[in-house]
Amino acid sequence: MSLAGVSCLVTGAGGFLGQRIVRLLLEEEEALAEIRLLDKAFSEEALGRFEKFKCKTEVKILEGDIRDVTFLHRACQGVSLVIHTASLIDTLGLIEKKLLWEVNVTGTQLLLEACVRCNVQHFIYTSTIEVTGPNCRGDPIFNGDEDTAYESISKFPYAQSKRLAEDSVLKADGQVLKDGGTLMTCALRSMYIFGEGCPFLQGHLDKCLLNQNVYLRFSRKEALVNPVYVGNIAWAHVQAAKALRVPQKAKHIRGKFYYISDDTPHMSYADLNYELTKDLGFGIEPKLPMPLTMLYYFSLLLEIVSFLLRPFVRYIPSTNRHLVTLLNTPFTFSYRKAQKDFGYVPRYTWEEAKQCTGEWIASVIPQRRLYLQSSAA
Repeated sequence: MSLAGVSCLVTGAGGFLGQRIVRLLLEEEEALAEIRLLDKAFSEEALGRFEKFKCKTEVKILEGDIRDVTFLHRACQGVSLVIHTASLIDTLGLIEKKLLWEVNVTGTQLLLEACVRCNVQHFIYTSTIEVTGPNCRGDPIFNGDEDTAYESISKFPYAQSKRLAEDSVLKADGQVLKDGGTLMTCALRSMYIFGEGCPFLQGHLDKCLLNQNVYLRFSRKEALVNPVYVGNIAWAHVQAAKALRVPQKAKHIRGKFYYISDDTPHMSYADLNYELTKDLGFGIEPKLPMPLTMLYYFSLLLEIVSFLLRPFVRYIPSTNRHLVTLLNTPFTFSYRKAQKDFGYVPRYTWEEAKQCTGEWIASVIPQRRLYLQSSAA
C-alpha cells in the first residue's frame, strides 16, 4: 500500500494532531506529489517544523476559513485525498453553540460538497470517542468495539456537533463526483489523544505546578480509559488513506467508522498525567476533592448559577455534569476491527510514547513556571 504521487489536503494541519499527520506523510518512503496544509492560522513554530521535513513532496500552506466556500473549492482543486482533522474542541461550553455548529458541522458539509465538485475520491474524517459517549447515566464500556450496542444520549454541544459531522461524512460515501467517479469516506473515532504538544496535558501541568507539583485528582482511579498516543492516531489516518486506494480493502472500510486506540495501559485520565511525569518527581492527589455524587450535584449547582446569570453576564463554570461523567466513567475500546480491515497496528509502543511525552513535558516546565509566575505578578 502506498500514497506515491497522491495530492493530499490536510485540514487543521496547524493543530496538535494535524501537524503529526503531516509529519508522517512527509516521512513516507514513496513521496506524495503534494500536501496542502489548511488551517485558519499557522504558528511560526508549526511552519518551522514543516520546513524541517520538506523533501520531494511539494508543500502548500493555505490559511483560511473552513466556512468559506470559495476558499474550500480552491483548496480541493486537483486533490485526490482529504484528511479532515479541523474541529473546534470544547469540553466546558466555552465556545458559542452557533460557532461550534458552523465549524464542526457546516464546515464539514461544505468541505464534502467541495470534494464532490472537485472530484476528490477519498475522504477521512477525524471523529471522537465522545460521539459514542459516555452517556449522561455514565454507563460503562469495557473493551468495546464497533458492534457494541450503547445508548448514546449526550446532549453536550461538542459531542452532538461531532456526531452530526461524522454522520454527514459516512452518508456522503458513494456520492457521484462531477467527473463520474465515486467519493469514498470513512471516520476514525479516536480515544483521548496525548503526546508532545498536547494542549490538555499542558493545562493539567499548569494546575499541577500551581499545586506544588501535585496533580489534581479529577477522575476516580477505577474509571479506566485507554488514551491513544498522537503518533499512533496519526499513523491510523495514513494507513486508512493507503487502504482506500486498494479496491479490495476499500470495499470493507468505506462508509464505516473505526475506533482507534493503541497499547497504552488502561488507566484513568488523572492517572495518565501522573504516569507520564512521575519520573520527574510529580505526585497526584489520592482521591477526588469530594465524593463523586456530591461532585456531580455541585456541578449541577454551578450550571444553575450560570443559567441564572446568563441575562447579565456570561459565566462558564470550571466543571459541568458532562465533564464529571466523562472523566469518571470506565470507557475502553479495542482497535481490532481497524487492524483487520485496513492493517492498523500502533507504530509506537507505550514505552516510546511515555518517554517522548515525558521528555516534552520536562522541556516545557521551565517556561510554564515563568509564565505562571508572570501571570500571578
